[in-house]
Amino acid sequence: MKILFLANRIPYPPFRGDKLKIYNLTRRLQEGNELYLIAFVEHQSEMQYKAELDTIFQEVHLVYQPKWKSWFNAAINFLGAQPFQLAYFRSTKMANILNSFLESHEIDVIHTQHLRMSQYTSHIKSYPRILDLPDAYSLYWKRRKEVKRPWYNRIFDSLESGRVIEAEKVVYKYDLNLVCSVEDRDHLLEVHPGAQVDLLRNGVDLETFTYNQHDYSRAQTLLFTGNMDYAPNVDGVVYFVEELFHQIKSTYPNIRFVIAGQRPVKQVLDLAADDVEITGFVEDISAMYEQADVVIAPLRFGAGTQNKVLEAMAMGVPVVCTDIGFKGLEIESGEGVFHAQNGEHFVHHVCALLGSEELRRKTGQKGLELARNKFSWDGISRQLMAHFVSVTNLR
Repeated sequence: MKILFLANRIPYPPFRGDKLKIYNLTRRLQEGNELYLIAFVEHQSEMQYKAELDTIFQEVHLVYQPKWKSWFNAAINFLGAQPFQLAYFRSTKMANILNSFLESHEIDVIHTQHLRMSQYTSHIKSYPRILDLPDAYSLYWKRRKEVKRPWYNRIFDSLESGRVIEAEKVVYKYDLNLVCSVEDRDHLLEVHPGAQVDLLRNGVDLETFTYNQHDYSRAQTLLFTGNMDYAPNVDGVVYFVEELFHQIKSTYPNIRFVIAGQRPVKQVLDLAADDVEITGFVEDISAMYEQADVVIAPLRFGAGTQNKVLEAMAMGVPVVCTDIGFKGLEIESGEGVFHAQNGEHFVHHVCALLGSEELRRKTGQKGLELARNKFSWDGISRQLMAHFVSVTNLR
């Protein structure tokens, strides 16, 4: 099958969610298929990664759009109706390259990644098309505006939330829309009844995140991972340090908290202390999981499933997380991940894990089993291939 992938970011190096998914899926789909990629890059230096992608795709077309231009697009859209997220990725060059590609190639199906890129393919009716959201974006913004934050954040969140719901109606124009969890699917169908929506779970690369006889005897390090300029991650670690960490410290005074992730903003850097370490970019994030005793995900807004949770499960490390990151897993609390419904529950579950080597071992091993059986990219890539076949058979 000849498949065109349209991505909002170059899927290499696979250091963040939207890059991870495309890279891991296409790496497995390349055998027996002809894959093509058109994607944005923000920095000229990213052009060097084309050589790596050329080993996966028949052709790679990278569209350079510097950040200043994207921010300019978003700024002039202030009084417009388009969500800032879509305006940010608006590009005449991208539209022209896509149109030229389709005129010169025979393609069986188009895979469009994220609502941000729907502006380029929603009007195309001559090809079967899938929109991979990957989560319900309107759910993300709904939750974001419900969190108590500064007034200027709340104004922006309310404005963007309304625009996203309107823009999300584009789901009716696609043969199929994919989200990563039942929770996201149900929300999308509630907001846009009658849309064609199915599941494509997030996965974890078991080759990168390989279980290596985790040491459950330790109880001294809590770990949070993620891109530390991403609003839900920033809010989550600030909330944890300012409101929850001291409660855990009162029972376990020697515990330390490690925040591992690239591009930490000032709010995150300001959290640094003797017992709070900010690592910045980490080349081998799997090594951080090996050193951790409990992984935490105290997110207060977001949607979908969280890579940090899946990666920890694959490494056999027990996790405590809020609704964000848990509900999308479709598992019971304690099956690798403890579900904390509020701050009090979060502290309770972390302390329970720190206080019992047996509980850490039991929880971590159950998570490892689920990661292998339910969240492997191998199985998920086969599901995506089945979706491609189903939409092409509809034509």
